[in-house]
Amino acid sequence: MKAPRAVLEGLLAAVLVGAAVLLAVALRDGVTEARLTLLATPSAADSAQFGEVTSLATPAVVQLVRSPSVLDVAAKAAGTTPDRLSDAIAVELVPASGVARISVRADSAAHASAAVTAVAGAVIEADLLAPAARFRLIDPRPETTQVTPDWRLATGLALVAAVIAGVAVVALRRLRGNTVRTALSAAGVTHPVVVAHDDDPVLVERLTALCVAAARPVRVLAVSPSLVERAETLARALPDKASEPAEGTAVVAVASNDRARRHDLATALAVLPASSVLVAVVLA
Repeated sequence: MKAPRAVLEGLLAAVLVGAAVLLAVALRDGVTEARLTLLATPSAADSAQFGEVTSLATPAVVQLVRSPSVLDVAAKAAGTTPDRLSDAIAVELVPASGVARISVRADSAAHASAAVTAVAGAVIEADLLAPAARFRLIDPRPETTQVTPDWRLATGLALVAAVIAGVAVVALRRLRGNTVRTALSAAGVTHPVVVAHDDDPVLVERLTALCVAAARPVRVLAVSPSLVERAETLARALPDKASEPAEGTAVVAVASNDRARRHDLATALAVLPASSVLVAVVLA
C-alpha cells in the first residue's frame, strides 16, 4: 500500500534533521581528558608529622598546577597555550586520604596524556610535603576518556530532533489539508472531493478519471488571478467532456497552497452554479 505523501515528507524531514544533528556534533572539535592520581606517602616509616603535613600542604597542589612554570611545560606537551591550558586543568582532592587526582583536557589523547604527565611530574618535583612525606604516582600510565563528541548523547538528541521534525511536518501537512476541508464546508460542499497537489506526477490521469466518472463537461476554475495560467494549462490536458454529458459541469478548482489565501477557495466555490459539481481541488 502506498504511504501517504505527508508521511513520506515527515520521514524525509526526520532523516534530514537527524543527519544534520549528527553532522553538527561530528564537526565539533574532539576533547579528551587524561587523569593521573597522586598519593602522599611518608618519607620515613616513623614520620609522626605525616598526617598533619599532608592535610596542610596537599591543598597547595591546586595552586601549583596553575603556576606559570608548570603551565609553560604542560602547554608545550599539550600543543596549546598556557592560558587555554589553565582552564583545562582540574584537581580533585580526596579528603583525609592524601590522594590528589589531576586531570587535563586537550584535543587528543596524546596531548592530554603528555600534559597531565608533565603536570603530575612538576607536582612530584616540587616536593610540597617534604620532609615528612612525598607524592608518588599510583599508576604512571594516564587514564584517558573521550569527553566530546559524546556519540550516545548525540544519537539520543538526533533521534529526538528527528521525531519532532517528522511529527511537525506531518502535522503541518495535515493542517493544510484541513484548511481545504474547512473551505469546502464553508462553501456548502458536503460530498467527497479529491485534494491533490500540483506536483503530483499522475495528476492529469487522476483528474481525467474523475471527469469521465462525472460524465459532464470539464471546467477548470482558477481561484485567484495568479493561477489562471496554470488552470488553462491543466484545462488543455483534460478532456472537454466525457461520454454523453449530463447537465452542468464538473469543476476542478485550482487554489493556492498558501493558508493565507484559504478564503479565496471558499468564496469561489460558494458562487458556483447549482448545476456544477466540484470533483477536485488542486493545490498549486
